[in-house]
Amino acid sequence: MVSFRAIVSLMARGSERLNVTLDDEYAAKLARLAERTHVQEGTLARSLLSQAIDEADVDAENVVQVLDGISGAFERAQLGLRQAQKKRTISVDEL
Repeated sequence: MVSFRAIVSLMARGSERLNVTLDDEYAAKLARLAERTHVQEGTLARSLLSQAIDEADVDAENVVQVLDGISGAFERAQLGLRQAQKKRTISVDEL
């Protein structure tokens, strides 16, 4: 089983950190791409994510379509909301 978890630095609004978790298939593909290009997986992931964000259409209808295409996203968002309401969260400083 291959897994990949990276903290990606986004420079669009200063220096922010974002946790990105890839499923096994994408993690393996990223690992192969990183190996072929001789760069660290996190560096490649940051570059690919930045490019995708730059190319994303911010029209509200398109954003909704993207979100609707994420399997289980609504359910995970609802779970996160319930956990936050029950104060079952972790401080960003603790990550």
